[in-house]
Amino acid sequence: MLDIFFFETNQLLEILEEILLSSEKSNEMSTEDIDEVFRIMHTIKGSSNMMKFNNIASLSHAVEDLFDFIREGHSPGENYSDVFEVLLASLDFIKEEIAKIENGKKADGDEKLLLEGIHDLLAILKETDVVVQPKVEKAVANKSASLKNYVSAGGDQNNTQLQKYCVKVYFEADCMMENIRAFTLVFGLKDICGELYYRPKEIADDNTTTQYIIDNGFDIYLSTDKTYAELKKLFNQALFVQSHTLEAVESFDKEIADLIDSEVTLVETVPESTEAIKQQADGLKAVKQSLISVNINKLDTLMDLIGELIISEAMVTKNPDLKDLPLENFKKSARQMRKLINELQENVMSIRMVPIESVFNKMQRIVRDMGKKLDKQAELIIIGEETEVDKNIIGHLSDPLMHLIRNAMDHGIESVAERQKAGKPPKGRITLRANNTGGNVVITLSDDGKGLDRDKILKKAKDLGLVNNLKLENELSDREIFSYILHPGFSTKSEVTEFSGRGVGMDVVNKNIEKVGGGVYVQSQLGKGMTVNINIPLTLTIIEAMKLSVGRSIYTIPTTLIREFFKAEQKDLVKDPDGNEMIMVRGECYPILRLHKQYNVQTSITDICEGVMVIVEAEGHTLCLLADKLIGDQQIVVKPLPKYLQNFRVAQSGIAGCTILGDGNISLILDIKKIINNER
Repeated sequence: MLDIFFFETNQLLEILEEILLSSEKSNEMSTEDIDEVFRIMHTIKGSSNMMKFNNIASLSHAVEDLFDFIREGHSPGENYSDVFEVLLASLDFIKEEIAKIENGKKADGDEKLLLEGIHDLLAILKETDVVVQPKVEKAVANKSASLKNYVSAGGDQNNTQLQKYCVKVYFEADCMMENIRAFTLVFGLKDICGELYYRPKEIADDNTTTQYIIDNGFDIYLSTDKTYAELKKLFNQALFVQSHTLEAVESFDKEIADLIDSEVTLVETVPESTEAIKQQADGLKAVKQSLISVNINKLDTLMDLIGELIISEAMVTKNPDLKDLPLENFKKSARQMRKLINELQENVMSIRMVPIESVFNKMQRIVRDMGKKLDKQAELIIIGEETEVDKNIIGHLSDPLMHLIRNAMDHGIESVAERQKAGKPPKGRITLRANNTGGNVVITLSDDGKGLDRDKILKKAKDLGLVNNLKLENELSDREIFSYILHPGFSTKSEVTEFSGRGVGMDVVNKNIEKVGGGVYVQSQLGKGMTVNINIPLTLTIIEAMKLSVGRSIYTIPTTLIREFFKAEQKDLVKDPDGNEMIMVRGECYPILRLHKQYNVQTSITDICEGVMVIVEAEGHTLCLLADKLIGDQQIVVKPLPKYLQNFRVAQSGIAGCTILGDGNISLILDIKKIINNER
C-alpha cells in the first residue's frame, strides 16, 4: 500500500506542477485545469488520510477547499499570482514529507503556516466576491461507532436539510485491491456527508471483501448538502471508478439498519436491482487496462537474464569443439535462435526505455524559482522530450541537468538591464534538447547569456595548477580550456551565493554522467552564450562491440567509438619533436598508441605495418590504436570489474569493464575516453 501511495502521489504531484507552471505563464487557469487540480488534491487528501499522514491530508484538504470555491465560478482575478505561490509552496511541502517517508523518517513537517496562508487567501477571495453562497452547516453526529462499521462527518438521520442518496460503484477491471479503493473513496466522501454507510463493512480489515465488491459492486448510503450534479461529478472524477449509479431517496432507514445495529456477515443476496445494474455496468466496461506498473528491480533481473542468455548462446554457437565441422542444420537452428534472442533483447530493452520528458519538465520549476530570486527573466524551451532512455540512466540525469540549469541562470543569463544594454531581448532563453544518434542520446543545454570568459578560466586553471606546464598555453584549444570548469572546486565567482561559488556544481555534472558511461563537453562564445553537450548511451548492459587481439589477450571496443580500420604504410609514419609516433591519414595527423605496450602484453607483432590500426574518437578527440588483428563484432554483455581491482588503478589505465566471450574467456572493455585523456 505504501508503494502504491508513493507511486500514485508522486505522479499526481508531477501533473500538478506542470499545470501550475503552464498556467502561471498566462496568469489564469482553464476550467479543465481547475477541475484537475481539485481532483488531484481530493485524491491526495483521501489517500494520505487513509495512510494516516495527517499533515499532508490537512494541507491538501485546505487546497481542495480553495479550488472548490474557485471552480464554483469565483475567479481569483488579480489574486491568481497568490494562488500559484501558495499552491507551489504546498506542493513543495508535500514532496518533502513524502521524501521523508520514503527514507524511513516520520512526516513531521509543520503545515500550520501554509494552512494560515491558504485560509487567509480564501477569505480575501470571498470578501472580494459578493456571490459567495454560504454552505449548509453540518451538525455533529450523535452516534459513536467505529470507522469500519460507520463513517460519519456529522449530521442527523432526520436532518431535512440534507438529501439522501443511494450509490452503487463498480471499480475498473483489474485495478486490484478493490477493498482499499473503496476505503479511499469513503474517506474522500466523509467530509461532505451528514451520514455515510457502506456495504460491505469490513473493507479496512477483511481482504475477502475484494471479491464481493468485484461481483456485486460497492454500496454507499449517504446524506449531503451537495446537489445531484455535484455528487455525480465527484464520482465521475474518482480514481479507478469504472461506473456508478446514483439515486436520490427520501429514506434508507430500512436498507441500512443492519449496517448500524448489528454485526452481520457479508450478505450473499443482493438488492433486486443489482443484477440489472451489473449488466448495465458490464456494458459500460472498457477494455482492460493496457498499462501496468512493474518494480524496476524485476526489470533489472530480467535484463540480467537476457545478458546471460546472450553469453550462453555465444558459448554454444562459438564453441571451439565445433570448429571446422560440417553442421549446416545446427547453424541454421543457431541463426533462428539468434534471431529470437535479438527480438527478446530488443523487447526487454524497450520495456526499460522511458521518455526523458519526466526529467526535462522538472527543470521548468528551477528556471521559474531562480528567475524570481535573482530578478531575471528567462524561459526554458524543451525540444525532443519524447526521446527515450534506459530507466537506470534517467535516474542519473536529474542532478546534472539541475546543476546545468542553475549554472545557466546564475552565470549565463544576464539581468534585464544588462541584456538591454547588450542589445538582447529582456527575456533570456535556455534551450534543453534531446535526440538519438545511433546507440547514444545527446542532450544539449544552451543559453543566450554572457558566455564563458576564456582568459578568466585559464587564469583560474593556472592558479589551481590544472594547466600542464609542458604544454604551451597558446596550444590549448577553447574546448580544452572550457573543460576546466568541470574540475572539482573550480569556480570563477569570488563570492559564495545560494546558487554558486563553491565549485561543486559542474563537477557533479561530470561525475554523474561518467557513471553511466557518458561524456560532457562545453562550447561557448563570449557575449553570445554557452552550450553544454552530454553524450550518454541508450543502455548500460548490452552493447555492440568490436573484438581485437593483442598477443593472447582480447580487447573489446564499443563500435560507436570506432571511426575506421586500416593497414598502415611506412611512408605515412612520422614522429613529433618529442619522439612520439604519429600517422598521417588523408592529411590528418593522429597519435599512435601501441596496446601491447599500454598493457605490457607479449606479442610477436611489433611492426606497425604488420598490425591493424583502429582510429577511435571520444568527445571530439581522436587516437590511433595498434592491435594484432580484428576478430569481429559481437553483442556483448558489460560486466563491472571486481571491486578489489580498484586498488590497482585498473580503471585509470583505461579499462571500463569486462565481458565473457563465447569460449568462456574474459575480454577487457577499453575505456576510449579515458585512454585518449591519458594520452593528451
